[in-house]
Amino acid sequence: MDDKNLMQDILLLEKGVCDLFMHGTIESSTQNVHQAFECALNDSLKMQDQLYKEMSAKGWYPMEQAPQQQVEQMKQKFSMQAKA
Repeated sequence: MDDKNLMQDILLLEKGVCDLFMHGTIESSTQNVHQAFECALNDSLKMQDQLYKEMSAKGWYPMEQAPQQQVEQMKQKFSMQAKA
């Protein structure tokens, strides 16, 4: 397994951890539990961001610029949903 595949696997795992901590935060029944999950979520989000930046810097996670027309369509779509 090369470095790129290893980093992709780690990023995928970290995204899963973020998802679990987010649901733990949402579903927590007490303030103490909520704060513990929220803190863990924030730490995991920071780690996910660091992984993404490292992969992006190596060219392993390229980002594409969305066409302006597509951006405008999405803005309109979500603007209409918010009004409904």
